[in-house]
Amino acid sequence: MTSAVVFAYSEVGARCLRVLLRHDVHVALVITHEDEPTERRWFSSVAALARSHEIPVLQPADPNDPAIVATIARARPDFLFSFYYRHMLSEQLLATAQRGALNMHGSLLPKYRGRAPVNWAIIHGEAETGASLHYMEARPDAGPLVGQAAVAILPNDTALDVALKVAAAAERVLDRYLPDLIRGQAPRIALDLASGSYFGRRRPEDGRISWERPALEIHNLIRAVAPPFPGAFGSCNGSMLRALGSRYLEQAARHRQAAPCLYAESGALHLDCLDGKRLTLTSAELAGEPLTPASLLARYGTEPVSLVSSRNNSLDRTA
Repeated sequence: MTSAVVFAYSEVGARCLRVLLRHDVHVALVITHEDEPTERRWFSSVAALARSHEIPVLQPADPNDPAIVATIARARPDFLFSFYYRHMLSEQLLATAQRGALNMHGSLLPKYRGRAPVNWAIIHGEAETGASLHYMEARPDAGPLVGQAAVAILPNDTALDVALKVAAAAERVLDRYLPDLIRGQAPRIALDLASGSYFGRRRPEDGRISWERPALEIHNLIRAVAPPFPGAFGSCNGSMLRALGSRYLEQAARHRQAAPCLYAESGALHLDCLDGKRLTLTSAELAGEPLTPASLLARYGTEPVSLVSSRNNSLDRTA
């Protein structure tokens, strides 16, 4: 029987673990993360799934700890899989796999290597992304490709919408190629890293909106970090405006002002941008309270509210 040690987290981790079990792979051990108290968990629990199948579970702070490496080495797994596990695995860990160590990445490699690939793809206005199964090596997301599947990013899709599509694509890719891996007949397609891209992790402060940017760029940022992610935010008359949902329909702005402006019209909140286009805000908060067309009118009246960035933040930060 084929054996594996699995490093996994999030929805991709849970779905791919189920694929291994459907194919009768003996999963000797699952390594996953402790849930972070501040994170809104929208995904299935890998730990709970593993325990329901009586698979031993470890949740170490450092998977590369020598004791963890020794434990995995004693298991002598045929394969080591990483499914949305959030730590890099050392070369010593990768070497414990007798037949290969593989990762499932949430993009169409070699594009969007690195962290938060779904969020970065939306921020950059991509029309598609996907899931890629590839061999691991010392450099992140750089080893030979086994296979991948694309999914569409629709103009008003949020990061959660796309993340669920990518999770389903990851499940399909693993289901398609796992029999080839077991037979020793899986492809090994070298990645042309020079034609791809690499991006770093995103932090909550990277959701700050620069109101001077074009409407479509602001929309892409809002939907890329919309709940359950931390959300986009900016300054509105000295208070924090959280833009938690938006819709972009290529409509012309209604007000021509020296600064972007926020206003209520026809029972909706709208944002006119400096490129002459407008957004509809479908969900927003102001100073910690839900912002509705009625509450905006009560607070500021019928005149458009000018918006000026408190600092000029680029939407393309990679820190």
